Amino acid sequence: MKNSILFSSKKLGTFKASNRIVLAPMTRSRTAQPNDIPTDLMAEYYAQRASAGFIITEATQISAQGKGYSFTPGMFTAEQVTGWKKVTQAVHQANGHIVSQLWHVGRMSHASFHADGLPVAPSAIAPDAQVWVVGVDGIGRMLDCPVPRALSKQDIKEIILDYRRAASNAIEAGFDGIEIHGGNGYLIDQFLRRSSNKRDDEYGGSITNRLRFVMEVLEAVGDEIGANKVGIRLAPFITQRGMDDAEAIDAILLASKKFNEMGLDYIHLSEADWDDAPMVSDEFRHALRANFNGSIVVAGNYTAKTGVDLIDTGLVDFVAYGRKFLANPDLPYRFGHELPLNEITDTSTLFGGDARGYTDYPNYADTKSVN
Repeated sequence: MKNSILFSSKKLGTFKASNRIVLAPMTRSRTAQPNDIPTDLMAEYYAQRASAGFIITEATQISAQGKGYSFTPGMFTAEQVTGWKKVTQAVHQANGHIVSQLWHVGRMSHASFHADGLPVAPSAIAPDAQVWVVGVDGIGRMLDCPVPRALSKQDIKEIILDYRRAASNAIEAGFDGIEIHGGNGYLIDQFLRRSSNKRDDEYGGSITNRLRFVMEVLEAVGDEIGANKVGIRLAPFITQRGMDDAEAIDAILLASKKFNEMGLDYIHLSEADWDDAPMVSDEFRHALRANFNGSIVVAGNYTAKTGVDLIDTGLVDFVAYGRKFLANPDLPYRFGHELPLNEITDTSTLFGGDARGYTDYPNYADTKSVN
């Protein structure tokens, strides 16, 4: 396996990834409170996984308004930027590369995160979904999302500026690039789909209008830091959270042409990974590759072998691993030597907490030395 294409290097933006194995973005909710500040423990966690071709961080809110889950990090205050500098320095010292995933959740939020109790969205439609919220008793629970407030055009302009500032802050913090979270039912995805976007202005209606928001975000961010430092995450096949829309694939394929014209660095597909999830068709993969000259990253329920097989087709460049990387900080080493993998031992540690279930998963060499 260590001689497979999974371990070949590839240029990405301003750096060369040493392999095609990516640490997928995973919300872990470990920030210091108050004010959602990245910590030394987070720096340790990411540095442990620096053997990835590159790391994509957990989703990071661009503003207080963009928050939807407890203890998730921000990229909009000086304290948060200082905290992130510890993370990027630790990863770079371990010879790794790291990209910041920037996030506005839109309607995927809770009343407690907003002074007026109202998240925002393209239209005032609740998502029929829940988010993880820590109560005054210190216990995290999944709570229903309320009906959001529909954004005005002035609100939209301000959010685009928030993306621009957050991208600038990420580069100041030492990140090698940024990824805009445009999938999984969050704000950009909400604009994209007819099920969540019922606007009758230039941001709603036709596919072109529904793509306007993401294009304006990417133009602002690219103008600020350079399009060659920018990727975007998309979720073509999500149907949960009120996001079912038969036109989503058409919209994403049209968007991919526009992203190519902009010189965007990569597209990251969040693929459905539950047992009876729809298969991603070869037709879609070929169409996306024909439209987009940059790198394509996929994240789903991949193994080392299925990742290699997909990259070998030439339709994908990188494969991102989430839970496997969570439990195996040395995942590339284990893949390369075809070694057994740790399993997640306690799902209660996935969101919030301390080092347990976060930085205490062992490398393979550590397990052998104990034995």
